[in-house]
Amino acid sequence: MPEIDILDSTIHYEDTGSGTPIVFLHGNPASSHVWRNVLPYVGGGRLLAPDLIGMGRSGKPDLDYTFADHARYLDAWFDALDLGDVILVGHDWGGALAFDWATRHPERVRGLAFFETIVKPMAWEDLSPQAADRSRLIRTPGRGEEMVLEQNLFVRQAFTGGVLTPVADEDLQTYLAPYPTPESRKPVLAWARQLPLGGDPAELVARIEAYDAWLAASPDVPKLLLTFEGSPTLLIGPELEAWCAAAFAALEVAHLGPAGHHAAEDRPKEIATEISGWLDRLELR
Repeated sequence: MPEIDILDSTIHYEDTGSGTPIVFLHGNPASSHVWRNVLPYVGGGRLLAPDLIGMGRSGKPDLDYTFADHARYLDAWFDALDLGDVILVGHDWGGALAFDWATRHPERVRGLAFFETIVKPMAWEDLSPQAADRSRLIRTPGRGEEMVLEQNLFVRQAFTGGVLTPVADEDLQTYLAPYPTPESRKPVLAWARQLPLGGDPAELVARIEAYDAWLAASPDVPKLLLTFEGSPTLLIGPELEAWCAAAFAALEVAHLGPAGHHAAEDRPKEIATEISGWLDRLELR
């Protein structure tokens, strides 16, 4: 995995193949490791998968780890590698970062594929009762620190409960490795507290509204939404899928079967195969 100096820190990333750059962006609390069983089945192209700043094997500078912080380091990574004419694939916060980057760099984007990500600002009632309770707990001063920083439950629960089949212990240890101390887990807590609920955080809601406007007004950029079923942890269900189909230009939707929120663990080959077919069908690579 290459490493590159970015701003005041470093970014680690996977980089295989050649040709059209296809960038895979992970979410919270994952790393590029989440794509390990997807990339081998995607086919041609230059396949890149960075670890977001503060996550995976990337550096952990002294930041608040806001969405804007992540976008700034990601911008610098794209520029350092001189990436253009890019296909973006995003999950969870990685999808939101992909939308945001595309909105601000439309001339450098060839297509967007996404799943289980933040497609619009949310209301508390959009969450299941269990998810709403957990989000309130995480946002509560003291309680959130205890759960995420001290007990390190967020990472463990993601890959044992946010999937239909818990990951192998070896993979769980890979996900846990970047977060050996409470201090090292601050990026995970920061992400968890930024879920755009009830208009907060306002700066992030404004960025989401901006990328929603672009996604609606970019018919020249093909988009692919992958959806799943069979788990209460899923973020995009039938109602949100219908909203995306009505709101986003040039959108295709593919249903890939049962999975949890961290669907790349449950359905890696299906995800890769669907993306590969979409790329080839539309001659995007």
